[in-house]
Amino acid sequence: MSITNLQIADSAVAVTPGDSTELSPGILFVGVGGDVAVQTLAGETVTFKNIADGSYLYTMVVKVLSTGTTATNILIAR
Repeated sequence: MSITNLQIADSAVAVTPGDSTELSPGILFVGVGGDVAVQTLAGETVTFKNIADGSYLYTMVVKVLSTGTTATNILIAR
């Protein structure tokens, strides 16, 4: 699935990684870098490796998985 109508987020909330916690779709900001395991809006599970401090992940996610995630201070913007 591709996104053709990008909009600026109007809210952001802290994310506590959890293998069963579903989130409203959004993009991620990673405060303290590391690996980030997610489930995408399309239902794929993927791990982004070695994400730097202060990075955005421009992938629509619905879960930040605790298994495989080492990054912290993660926010979801939507």
